[in-house]
Amino acid sequence: MTQTPLPLTEAVIQLDQLEQDIGQAVSGQHQAIRELLVALVAAGHALLEGVPGVGKTLLVRALAAAVQGRYARIQFTPDLMPSDVTGHAVFDLKREAFRIRRGPIFCNLLLADEINRAPAKTQAAMLEAMQEGQVTIEGQALALEPPFLVFATQNPIEQEGTYPLPQAQLDRFLLKIAVAPPSAEAERAAVRAATSGRIGDRLDTSAVRPLLDTETLQRLQLSATRLRLDERVLDYAVALVRAARDWPGVDSGPGPRASIALVRAARAHALIEGRDFTTPDDVRCMVPAVLRHRLRLGAELEIEGVGADALLGDLVERVPAPRD
Repeated sequence: MTQTPLPLTEAVIQLDQLEQDIGQAVSGQHQAIRELLVALVAAGHALLEGVPGVGKTLLVRALAAAVQGRYARIQFTPDLMPSDVTGHAVFDLKREAFRIRRGPIFCNLLLADEINRAPAKTQAAMLEAMQEGQVTIEGQALALEPPFLVFATQNPIEQEGTYPLPQAQLDRFLLKIAVAPPSAEAERAAVRAATSGRIGDRLDTSAVRPLLDTETLQRLQLSATRLRLDERVLDYAVALVRAARDWPGVDSGPGPRASIALVRAARAHALIEGRDFTTPDDVRCMVPAVLRHRLRLGAELEIEGVGADALLGDLVERVPAPRD
């Protein structure tokens, strides 16, 4: 069935309700919620990074509660095998033939928890699914039904028992969302809510309503692709990525896929903001999330304590934006 985009007014209402509901479940993470919705609308995978306890898993669980599709969670561990993710062939004694038992990756929204704890062989299976929308089992390519989105989490502090994600896989994530600790006020509110009349500390997503089915989500994603994009705004996005590629102190910069990701994210951000056109501000505000995981900084910057976000902030200030 051919999809038709959602009317702008309806799309904006849906996104506003989604943002409010997730905000009730995860307090003090407005920026992370906004970027999570950008990934959803732009039909891109997202990597959530933050120290334990800041709500990474809860963010994805809340989003899954709002989207009425198939949701699956995989806890990545060093002994996780590709077949634990994709599935495997089993021999059916009754039929006297092999059949495919599909793994948890056959879903619409996958939470890949602590993704950097899996070895390279398992990451290769994830890479095929994220880039090609399919998995291969016993030489047979099986398509993943759209929408298919991976939201992965990782802890940047612990190094024991972890495997750094290969750059090729990092590049498949549309965004890398930095989930920071909440403000003091938001943390007090979260503590009060979690300790008042609630037993234990289980993740609570009861405030999130099932707002979108998969068909509506795809129509919402299609709406974002139809937003107007001036050639000067497109040129600005490309100029930012090219500047990051050659920026002083950058050993390895973003490739052309980053330019595509920046435009897709900017369009999604514009739709969330309620506009039918994309502005340079949409591009500018998405630069950190789109590019921070696509940069490999030189040793000099690391010694000086300069991180990717600081470098990108400087880049945005120096690369001229188009003027009306």
